[in-house]
Amino acid sequence: MSQGEFLVFYLSVLAVILVCRCVPLFALKGRELSPRVSEALGLIPVAAFAALVANDLFDPVAGISVPALLAAALVVAVARKTGSLIWCALAGMVAYALLGLVI
Repeated sequence: MSQGEFLVFYLSVLAVILVCRCVPLFALKGRELSPRVSEALGLIPVAAFAALVANDLFDPVAGISVPALLAAALVVAVARKTGSLIWCALAGMVAYALLGLVI
């Protein structure tokens, strides 16, 4: 890929990202969102975190990872107790690292 082609590709991707992220912010500025939309937007962090965890748990190449499965169980327990995404992420990372050393 030449430098000119890369620049065109880069600017195209940049334009699409800006349109997808900035236009909704400006279009919805000052407007009240419906409760259903607000609730759906509140689920985005949970869905992103679940996608990251599922990627480790259900890897078709590596198979089922026992440390990942145990760390996920701990994260579920932390989530039920605290309801905090930060504590879930920290508990999961620490548990996965420690279980990776032990198992």
